[in-house]
Amino acid sequence: MMHDNGRVRRARKTRAKIAQLCAVRLTVHRTNQHVYAQIIDATGSKVLASASTLEPEVRKDIANGGNIKAATAVGKRIAEKAIKAGVETVAFDRSGFRYHGRIKALADAAREGGLKF
Repeated sequence: MMHDNGRVRRARKTRAKIAQLCAVRLTVHRTNQHVYAQIIDATGSKVLASASTLEPEVRKDIANGGNIKAATAVGKRIAEKAIKAGVETVAFDRSGFRYHGRIKALADAAREGGLKF
């Protein structure tokens, strides 16, 4: 068995709680260069919408994919796509990352875009 790092261990706890709720979840992942967000259905088997700083539509507005401005852009984009896919209420899965900085910026922008969580 591989030794888990702390973030993965924390993420597992959150996902277990969300799975019990049987809720659609908004997962976020961040690397030094990029921010990614996905809307995953309640069964956890299907991605309903995704957005990241790799998308050309997001890239044209931002210079750097690894900052708060970029995270805000991804948050707005994931909210648009989710609503288009018919999803309004989600559970926020921060994947073990602290709710701070880029993760918080993405969440706030998604809420502004019309997602409820």
